[in-house]
Amino acid sequence: MREFWPRYLQTIRRVARERGFAVPTRESFMQEVGPDGALFVGSPETVARKIVANLGRLGATRFDLKFGMPGLPQEAVMTNVELYGTQVIPRVRRLVSDQAVAIEGR
Repeated sequence: MREFWPRYLQTIRRVARERGFAVPTRESFMQEVGPDGALFVGSPETVARKIVANLGRLGATRFDLKFGMPGLPQEAVMTNVELYGTQVIPRVRRLVSDQAVAIEGR
């Protein structure tokens, strides 16, 4: 969140001027990265749990994630990709599997 927030704010400020909508505040950003928000930002565990919650809410079987923001260094983008593949996806699969077992066991 520390790396993402300033770039997100800068990008949304530019787009807000062009499209006429409100610039986010730190408070609104924190809501968006929270459990019910639209931004999937945080630790691999946080992101995995948020993905699983939204798959269930939407009845979806796929999830696609944007790994960076304008201005985010290439190294950070590559770290995001690596964490998604090595930690987030396996955790999502375990959580989904655990949910399926719990439902079958009812």
